[in-house]
Amino acid sequence: MSHFLFSRYLNKQNKKSPKATFEQLLKIFLELINITGGNVAEALAWLNNLDSKYGLTDDSYGMGDFIEDLKKKGYIKEEQVGGKWIITPKSERTIRQQALEEIFGKLKRGKSGNHRTTYDGSNSGEALPELRPYEFGDDLQQLALTESLRNAYIHHGIDDFLLTQDDLEVREQEQYVQTSTVLMIDVSHSMILYGEDRITPAKKVAMALAELIMRKYPKDTLDIIAFGNDAWQISIKELPYLQVGPFHTNTVAGLELAMDLLRRRKTPNKQIFMITDGKPTCIKEGIRYYKNSFGLDRKILNKTLNLAKQCRRLGIPITTFMIATDPYLQEFVRKFTQVNGGRAYYSSLQGLGDYLFEDYQRNRRRYMRGGS
Repeated sequence: MSHFLFSRYLNKQNKKSPKATFEQLLKIFLELINITGGNVAEALAWLNNLDSKYGLTDDSYGMGDFIEDLKKKGYIKEEQVGGKWIITPKSERTIRQQALEEIFGKLKRGKSGNHRTTYDGSNSGEALPELRPYEFGDDLQQLALTESLRNAYIHHGIDDFLLTQDDLEVREQEQYVQTSTVLMIDVSHSMILYGEDRITPAKKVAMALAELIMRKYPKDTLDIIAFGNDAWQISIKELPYLQVGPFHTNTVAGLELAMDLLRRRKTPNKQIFMITDGKPTCIKEGIRYYKNSFGLDRKILNKTLNLAKQCRRLGIPITTFMIATDPYLQEFVRKFTQVNGGRAYYSSLQGLGDYLFEDYQRNRRRYMRGGS
């Protein structure tokens, strides 16, 4: 007769998980800072709630210790007037770095400060395998000596060496150019409707792009515009504080400001990226706002499309990242993109960063000659 001995199951692998370190808590805290629009008190309240629910800390290192370390390490500071706690430039920089790692972390490291183009350069960049005949004015450093000497021997023989201009060949080089980019972020109320936070991922992508440009392409420029009923320029350091308002979508105001900013830039390549989740619903006529949220208003649509045409004439491509799947809205984006000759992505929030970086490089190459 078989006998079975039953006892309590002990899962040896189910060990008590270690508590969060300062670095781990800091990552969560800065994520909450981004979500709360830079509100330190609200972010810490959320973090305390998470600690109560999931036991992030223990007696050896509690939330009080973490808050004290935030102060000591210079991540938060108390305002002299009012005693309100705010984040420091160190926190703002760390948030951008975290966004860069999250959005573009898988990108291979490249040469700092350069963009490749499909057009040939003069004396900058890396040498290409392609050769061409020497032309007056070419840099002598580009001469392909071995190939030029071979041509001389073929053309004139070995006994009486002679080297002429017709024998010379030069090696092509890649050219590196500068680009000016304007990133437009929709802050209308629909960016937080239906229980989906769309503004936080949009801010992350903007911060990642800003950090990437500052590190890898320091000669490029990036201007950032928020647009709702109106449009206004914001600095990179203001991105964590950007919040959605009770706004309609004035795409016209955003494009007008973007074109004005690019007009001041002297770089050969110019482009606009627009992150939005809806159709234009507002324009400004004098001091009055003309609004219509119920459909594609002809007056609003025509003004928007006219600006898209104007950008095309100026050689400014507009890449639209549409973070909505409504076919009705996609219809507008298709027409807008066709008029401008740009590109459009109907992207999920998760894929936004990949698409943006891909077009950031593609647009520079495609439009280099037209702006030079």
